[in-house]
Amino acid sequence: MSRASPKMRHFAKRLTVYERRRNTPSETKTPPAFQVCDKLRVHLAIFMGNTGFRELLSCALPRAQTEIPWLGAVKVNADGAFQGLEELSAKRNPDELFEGGVVLVAQLLGLLTAFIGQTLTLRFVREIWPEVLLDDLELGKKGKDEKTE
Repeated sequence: MSRASPKMRHFAKRLTVYERRRNTPSETKTPPAFQVCDKLRVHLAIFMGNTGFRELLSCALPRAQTEIPWLGAVKVNADGAFQGLEELSAKRNPDELFEGGVVLVAQLLGLLTAFIGQTLTLRFVREIWPEVLLDDLELGKKGKDEKTE
């Protein structure tokens, strides 16, 4: 299994930092990266269905576990939401949760980009987080159906 690329980590960290700044700890106990995954789940389920998103996340999670083994405590349930997150949050400090979550989001975004391309991935992300600056991101090779400018 491959490690998350530096470009995907940067992309994931940008979204995770944004979510961390938007929510105070008293508003939610869900770590910010897992909030990113949940927002993607809600949005992408319209595009690929709950099953499609669950499968995507179920592929990203073991890839992230190769880098962050303690993510093995988290499971993906039938609708693509996380199980075991509360227990994990109780055992890990916020910095560990943040870094582990960034790796998970990076893997998820990397798979999404591989399957649907950079342009469509960025379009979905911009619909969810229109305030986040993404114009400077270059995520890698364009898909075969995407034009290079």
